[in-house]
Amino acid sequence: MIDHAHDLASVRDATERLLNAVSGRNDLMVTEQSRLPGWTRGHVLAHVARNADALVNVLAGRPMYASAEARDADIERDARRPLDAHLADVRESAARFQEAGAAPADWSRTVELRNGVTDSASRVPFRRWVEVELHHVDLGTGYELEDLPPEFTEREIGFLAERFTGHPDVPATRLTDGTRAWSTGGRPHAPGITVTGSAADLLGWLAGRRDGSALTVRGGALPRLPPL
Repeated sequence: MIDHAHDLASVRDATERLLNAVSGRNDLMVTEQSRLPGWTRGHVLAHVARNADALVNVLAGRPMYASAEARDADIERDARRPLDAHLADVRESAARFQEAGAAPADWSRTVELRNGVTDSASRVPFRRWVEVELHHVDLGTGYELEDLPPEFTEREIGFLAERFTGHPDVPATRLTDGTRAWSTGGRPHAPGITVTGSAADLLGWLAGRRDGSALTVRGGALPRLPPL
């Protein structure tokens, strides 16, 4: 059972880690390339802030973004701001998300995200946790996949494995870190593949943050995963 209150607290802690990692740096860091192609660190910080407001919209029953074009334009507009403006925006938008999450609500209701994707409202705080943690890594400031909370890593591997389950372009695949195991894919008549590696490397591959070269593969080639 998803504990949305626990996840809201985890989002708050993750946001503080991100803010602490960036605070005290100079404005030049905003213009430097992040680990995401085509995005500076300023783009990443702007996205983190705007995503918080977008998920407030989701919880309120409004469209997540006015449009894909508006989403991209907002990120582009905000990316070049001074670092202090980014920090204030991330902090204030995070507070708005926490306020929305603390309001009395039916957490079993279904909400709509982007592109017609639906989910339980109770999973929205975890989705926000994913955004904060992975984009903290994307900033390239020394916070790595290995530094993620173990609970988060295990749950995100499970979440992404579930996302690709039954996908026609992904063969049946077993994932394991030597202790835990997950299943994903499931293209009919495809031979079973086993992918073994550290939890961080499995997550990195599933989330498109690592190329999978550190993983061991048996039963075939490492599957090519669709974009998230």
